[in-house]
Amino acid sequence: MALHKLLVDDYYDDDYKLIAIHCRLEDYRLAYLLNKNLGLNLARNPKDLDFKYLTSSYSFFEWNNEAEYVTWSLVSNICKKEEDSMYSAGTLFETNDKTLKTFHLIPELKRVDFFIKISDEIQNVNENLILSTLQSIPQIITSYTVNPLKIKSKDHLIF
Repeated sequence: MALHKLLVDDYYDDDYKLIAIHCRLEDYRLAYLLNKNLGLNLARNPKDLDFKYLTSSYSFFEWNNEAEYVTWSLVSNICKKEEDSMYSAGTLFETNDKTLKTFHLIPELKRVDFFIKISDEIQNVNENLILSTLQSIPQIITSYTVNPLKIKSKDHLIF
């Protein structure tokens, strides 16, 4: 009897471009600037990206350009969450302190604030034009392309 093996990696789709953005803007403000300068129509999804095993959620904006068969996604890389930490300061008193924990969507790129994921079916997006437009926005510190194949946690970019 023949033994068949199904590899999940064979079905993973790497047909997208990934751009990292460094800026200190709020997510809605960056989405507005991208819409204005790149001619996009990004809108916030009603549900954020939630990872239950990481206990974190990331803001998520998306626009599906059906005319050009391109899906634009803007996702935050940083989630700051306040958690309770109880510890005993002796036998009589217990103190409840709040600690601020920081989680990252892509832990290898901790300094990146946002990612733009461009999924295009017919490869008609000019990456150099997008990068030059992003770098002309004064509120953006820097932006550059990231090779998705070199990211260990690329399964977090499947939305």
